[in-house]
Amino acid sequence: MKPKFICNIATVAASLSLAVPAVAQDIQHDTEHYILQKQHGERWAAEDSELDQRLAELREANGGKPPNIVYILIDDMGFGEFGMPELNKIRGGRTDALDQLAKEGAAFTHMYAENICTSTRVAMMTGRYAVRTGMELTKVTPPEGVGLNAAEITLPELLSDAGYATHHIGKWHMGDIKEAYPNNQGFDYASFPMHNQVSYSFLTRDAELRSITTSFTPESLEENPYALDKSFRLYDWVTQVEGERNSPVREWGIEPGQRPDEQLYIDVNEKFQQQAIESLRSLAAGDKPFFLNYWPQIPIAILNATPDGDCLNANCGRWANAMTLVDEYIGDILTEIDALGIADNTIVMVMGDNGPMKQEQPDNGYAEWLFRGTKGSALEGGHRVGAFIRWPGVIEPGEIFGDMVFIADLYTTFARIGGNMDGIPTDRVVDGVDQTSLLMNGDTFGRRDYVHLYEVDSLKATVKQNMKIHWPAPGVNPSMAGIYNLFWDPREEHPLKRQGVWSGTAFGRMLAHHNQLKAKFPDWEPARGTPYEDVENIRPETKAMVELWKETYGDARYVITGVDAAGN
Repeated sequence: MKPKFICNIATVAASLSLAVPAVAQDIQHDTEHYILQKQHGERWAAEDSELDQRLAELREANGGKPPNIVYILIDDMGFGEFGMPELNKIRGGRTDALDQLAKEGAAFTHMYAENICTSTRVAMMTGRYAVRTGMELTKVTPPEGVGLNAAEITLPELLSDAGYATHHIGKWHMGDIKEAYPNNQGFDYASFPMHNQVSYSFLTRDAELRSITTSFTPESLEENPYALDKSFRLYDWVTQVEGERNSPVREWGIEPGQRPDEQLYIDVNEKFQQQAIESLRSLAAGDKPFFLNYWPQIPIAILNATPDGDCLNANCGRWANAMTLVDEYIGDILTEIDALGIADNTIVMVMGDNGPMKQEQPDNGYAEWLFRGTKGSALEGGHRVGAFIRWPGVIEPGEIFGDMVFIADLYTTFARIGGNMDGIPTDRVVDGVDQTSLLMNGDTFGRRDYVHLYEVDSLKATVKQNMKIHWPAPGVNPSMAGIYNLFWDPREEHPLKRQGVWSGTAFGRMLAHHNQLKAKFPDWEPARGTPYEDVENIRPETKAMVELWKETYGDARYVITGVDAAGN
C-alpha cells in the first residue's frame, strides 16, 4: 500500500535527532518507541534473530503450522475481577476456569486497554490508538451510520494473508454500516450483534417496566399525544446477524413483528457460546491455523443476563453472577480445546476491555479495586485490566509479567507470531509494539515503558515507567500538573509535591513528540453510510425505521451547530 501521508521514519527520527536501526524502518511507530529503540535496538535485533529461529522450530514441530490463536475479550471487567482467586474470595465471586488458566499460563499485571468498549476493540483490530482511526467513540444507540474505515488493515486481514482461517463470534461494536461488519474486515465467518448491549439493556419493554429507561418504547409513545417527532425513538434496530467473508449477512434469533426483550438477550448470549464452540470444532478440523475471536456480550447485565436469575456465587450481584457464567463458558472452550487435541499449539488469551461501569456500582456486585477510576476515565481503573495468556511449551506456567503492555501491542505481536509482519501498513502510525520477546523470554523482556491515555479524543494522562502525569489545561506548564508515582500511589490520590521539577520537563518532551507526529499523520475519520446495508432478510419494521432515519438525518440541509445530522 502506498503511503497517503509522506513522512517516513527516517524523517521523523532526523527531526528528533534519533538514529533508527534499519530493522524497524518499515513500520511507523509513535516517536517514543524510537527513543527506546535507540537505547536497546542492538539487543532487540539479537533477540529477534533468536525468536525467529524458535518460531521456526515451533512451526516445524507442529507440521509447519504457526500456533492457533483464541482471543477472548470480556466486557467492562477491570483488574482483579477474574483469574485471581484471592481477590475473588474477598468479593465473593467465582472464576474457576480463569483461575486455572492463570496457573497454566501467565498473568499480566500492567496491561492497558483503552478506557471504553469501542476504543479497545478498534485498537486491538488495527494496532492504533482509537483516536487515530476516528473510532474513539461511536454512537451508542441505534441506528449509528458510522463504522470502522475499510482502509484500516485489521489483524484478521494480516492473519488471513498469512494463511489463517478467521472467525469472529460475539460483540463487535465497531459500526452498523456495511464496510465495518467483521466479515468485511478480514473474518471468514462472523456472528455478531449489530449494536452493543445498550439496545437490549435500555431500549426494551422490560427495561421500561423496571424504570431502567423511560418514555422509549412504542407503548409509551402511543400514550404521549404531544410526541410529534417520530424519529426521536427508533426501536426496530437489527439485532444480531451472521455471514461469510465479503457476503451479505442474515439476521437471526428474531422474527418480523417481534421486539427484543430480556429473554431474547439471554438466548442470544447462549447462542453465541454455542457458535464459539462450533467454530472451534470446524476450525480445528480444517487444515489451516486459525484465529478465533470471541467477545461475549456479558458480564454486562443491566438487565438480568443469567438464566433463571439464580445466584452463581456468594456475591450474587448481577455482574458477578454473569462473570461466573462467562467463566463457565470459557471453561467449556478450554475443555473443547483439550478434547480436540490442539492445546499444545494454541495460544489462549483472555482479558478485560476497560474498567467497570460507574453507573452500575455498587448494585451490580462490583466496586473499585486496587485502582481508582472506572470506564471512560483516564485513571488507572479505567485502563488497567486483568489479562492472562497460555501458550504451552513456550510460556512458563505461573509466570507474572510486570512489563507494560498496551492492547494495540497484540496486533503487532500476533502478526509476528502468525508470520505476517510485512503486511502491517507503513502509511500510518501503528502504535502496537511487538511483544513476542516478552511472551517467549519472560518477565522484563517487554519493549514498552510508556502509554498515552485518552478520554475520547482528548489526551488526559501519560504513563512512563512508574510515573504518571495528569495533563493540565493547554497553556499550563507541565511542572504544575498532578504527577503520581504508581508504585507508591496506585489510586492516584496524592500528587507528588516536587516531582514536576524534573519529570514535568521529561513528560512535556513526550507530549511535544507525540503531537509533532500527530501533525504529520493526522487522525482519520471513520466511515459513514446507511445502516444495515447487506442485511438480506431485514425485517419490514427495520426497513421502515431506516427510511425514516434517512429522511430525517441523511440530508445535509439539516445542520446542527455546524455539523450535519449525519455526523459530517
